[in-house]
Formats: sequence, structure tokens, C-alpha cells
Amino acid sequence: MKKILITSLLLISILACSLPSAAVTETSNETPNETLLTNTPAEVIQPTDTLVPTLVPPTETFTPIPPIETITPSPVPVVDSMKAVVTADKLVCRYGPGANYLYLIAFNNKTPMRLIGRTDGNNWVLVENSPQKCWVNSEFVQAEGDPKHLKVMYPDGFKIPVSPYYGPTTVLSATREGDEVTVSWIEIIVSPGKYEDENMFPYIVEVWRCENGEIIFETLGSRFPFISFVDQAGCDQPSRGRVYIQEKHGYAGPAEIPWPAQ
Repeated sequence: MKKILITSLLLISILACSLPSAAVTETSNETPNETLLTNTPAEVIQPTDTLVPTLVPPTETFTPIPPIETITPSPVPVVDSMKAVVTADKLVCRYGPGANYLYLIAFNNKTPMRLIGRTDGNNWVLVENSPQKCWVNSEFVQAEGDPKHLKVMYPDGFKIPVSPYYGPTTVLSATREGDEVTVSWIEIIVSPGKYEDENMFPYIVEVWRCENGEIIFETLGSRFPFISFVDQAGCDQPSRGRVYIQEKHGYAGPAEIPWPAQ
């Protein structure tokens, strides 16, 4: 009997363990206080390029260039006259400021004289001589001063003697080839009896021409009704010229040269 009871209790225990257990559900109206943490990757700071300072060029300071001082040459003091003495053995004094003008008189060595004017462009100076003033080359006199301080007397302050026998010529043409100028005029025949000597030129051509940036005054002689000479570019003043007829009593003209352009 006891054996049956133990067997029955054992059977009941087994059956009890085999029954399904009730599911327990917990219902809660409270919001959980815990915050859901997500695995957000941390921000990774990438290394940046090394900062290289930018060199700002220095601001150029404008320094005004001082104006170049223009040197104005002082005017040459002018004197009315100066004493001089002849240094050549014999010095010819002529009617005009050049070696091709008519002969007036000759001064011996060491002759004293008074200079009263000059030309602008050559070395000739005007001598006070009575009754006729005349011209000599200043290279053959010793002056008590610089002859450039004398007043310019030619062509405006002095007139060469006028011929009573001939009239002026007329310039026909003035042409240029580079620096060479050729001038031609109407021929005037001077009779043999009107020649000072066999060396006299019947035509005197006065030219103020440009040479190396300076105006040169030159007196040219010709036996023919044409002549050529050099006239360069580069002078501040214009070149010019004129033609005279020359005979032993004086001069006819002048005939102005229409100067050809460069």
C-alpha cells in the first residue's frame, strides 16, 4: 500500500511539472527615464594643411621725382666797343664780314684799332675806321676782351655799299638732296672793267646754314649763277640765305633764297 502511495505521489509531481505556466506581462504607463544611446562615431578632426603666412609685398611709397632744373644760360654782357691790336703782318679790312668781299684797306702789324661790332655765326668783327667802317677776321687781332661781347651788327646793323651800275638778280630755284642744297639764279654779267681784280667773285652768296646743331654764317663766292653747299638738320633756328651781285663799286641785291625743306 505504501508503495502505491509513493508511486501515486511521484506521478502527480510529474504531471504538475508538465503543465504550462501562465505568461506574466508587465504593463507600465511611465516613460522610461533612460535615454537610448546610439553608437554615433565621434567626429574625427582631420589635420589641416600647415598655415604658411602669405608675404604681402610692401606698399610702394611714391616719391615724386624733383623736376630737373633747367639751366638758362646767362646773357652775354654787351659792350659798345673794345680796343685791339693787329697780330698779323698785314691784315685786310673788307666791305663785308668775309674774305670774299671787296678790299678796303690793310693794317700793318701792331696797328691799334677799335672794334665796334661783330657778326653772329663767324669770327669777323667791325672796325671803327673813318670814313668807311670795315671788317676783319678776329683771329688776327688781340682784343682787350672777348669779341663775343660786342653787339651783333650784321646783317641788321650794317649795310654794305650799293652798286650804282647793276640791279639785283632773281633766284630761280633752291633744291635739296639730303644735306646738299643747290641754288641757281639769273645770270648777271659784270663787265671786266667793274672787277676789282682778277680774283674777284661777281656773285656773293650769304648763307646761315646748320652745321652740327649750330647756325654758321658763311659768305661764299661764285663765278657762275649757281652754287651748292651743306645744310644739316638739327638747329633751333631756320636756315636762310641770299645772293648779291658784286662789282668794285658795291653790291646789287640781295635776292632772297626760298629755302628748301629738309
